Amino acid sequence: MKRHLDERELVVLECLRDATGPIGSWSLVESLEARKFKVSSASIGRILYSLEQRNLVEGKGNQGRVITKNGLQAIKHAKAVNSMNLQRENLETLINSNVMEEYIMVLQARKAIERETVRLAAENITDAQIKVLQGILHEQMVKREKGESIAEIDIAFHREIAVASHNKALLSLYGILATMGQQTELFEFLRHRVNAPYQQAHSAILQAICAHDPDEAERCIIRHMDALIEDVTNYWDKYRE
Repeated sequence: MKRHLDERELVVLECLRDATGPIGSWSLVESLEARKFKVSSASIGRILYSLEQRNLVEGKGNQGRVITKNGLQAIKHAKAVNSMNLQRENLETLINSNVMEEYIMVLQARKAIERETVRLAAENITDAQIKVLQGILHEQMVKREKGESIAEIDIAFHREIAVASHNKALLSLYGILATMGQQTELFEFLRHRVNAPYQQAHSAILQAICAHDPDEAERCIIRHMDALIEDVTNYWDKYRE
């Protein structure tokens, strides 16, 4: 059974999501035309049948169909996949040695700053901040299992460590570096292409911080940052022309 949504299926699901109640084939034809999609009623019927077989929509008698919870999740997944594909196209268009060198340069700067933030976080973190970081890691796991982007969660994790350091200067420096391209969906795509998940690294960092062990926290962040730098280098070596 087909798992991925094509463009028309995605638009149909979006129309059903945005509707105020059940909607029939003819109404869907009009809704798709409003979105610049020309689809016949017969084609809509086939699309709806396929979506219903996959439990993404369900019928409501003669009133039409409505989207299911699985359908809503399918939209989110499709959006994430489309975003990753866009980042892939951007990367393949823009990547060059200067881009890679800039990535590595910023990662090296992050490494220098985050060595100190994790040490201070291990010494100064509060119970409330530990719970926040645990919640962030849980959300990261959920999003990863759903195939959704975790770029923003990555930013939140490292930022919260900087907050837990209780050093406003380090927090400001991290904020500057976080906007320079190392924790975007583009970077996430790059690491995905070299098959480099990083949830285990985050878990190890948090474990050391929770144990109030600044030395181990520093070792964990160094391993993490060195792995990020290696991922960028591996991508460049593997995919450059």
